[in-house]
Amino acid sequence: MNTLALGPSWLDPDYLLNTFGLPGLLLIVFAESGLLIGFFLPGDSLLFTTGLLVTTGQLKYPLWLVCTLVAVAAIVGDQVGYLFGRKVGPALFKRPDSRLFKQENVEKAHEFFEKHGPKSLVLARFVPIVRTFTPIIAGVSRMNYRSFITYNIVGAILWGVGVTVLGAMLGKIDFVHEHIEMILILIVLISVVPIVVEVLRARSQGKKAAAAEARDGDGSGRPPAGGNGPAPGQRGRHAKR
Repeated sequence: MNTLALGPSWLDPDYLLNTFGLPGLLLIVFAESGLLIGFFLPGDSLLFTTGLLVTTGQLKYPLWLVCTLVAVAAIVGDQVGYLFGRKVGPALFKRPDSRLFKQENVEKAHEFFEKHGPKSLVLARFVPIVRTFTPIIAGVSRMNYRSFITYNIVGAILWGVGVTVLGAMLGKIDFVHEHIEMILILIVLISVVPIVVEVLRARSQGKKAAAAEARDGDGSGRPPAGGNGPAPGQRGRHAKR
């Protein structure tokens, strides 16, 4: 099966699976689930392609074994991310930007976690970049460990097993084989929709806040500086004198 490389060849799911096989897949799932360097990896399209290759016999492992190992890798990855967050703590928010680390990714994950609470561990699995940083933020926030492990397992199964099984099911359809490039591109586009929505919403809120601040002068609710004239009531009293 030939797929369209979505970016560099080493990020193309078909290339990764043909080159590194199941061990490579598990390492990528582990890294993307909780290591700072894993945010750029093609998790969704890789899992979908894995299910497809299992169905067509190009990846010679039983589907149940692949799904089990993917779920375990995702769970362990989140565990490492959580423990890293607990150890590093607030220092993570002061870390300077580098080629692989951007402070804005941490801030996005923090806002996501604050907004959705524990269930963010499930929802974040389906949002690229955010899924890498959310378990780390959970550790920074010292989320209750029992709650963390529960939502961690649920999210790992829904994402890791769910996307892989979806690829296996659709892999039996001739249309998918004939248009695999389009399918993979569609998966990538769908996976980034939540990020686009979040960016647009943040911009909209920023514009509204700027407009409100402009109306209120300095943002304190007081009249703008320079309005030193007497109030209407005072002007009336002076006129009577």
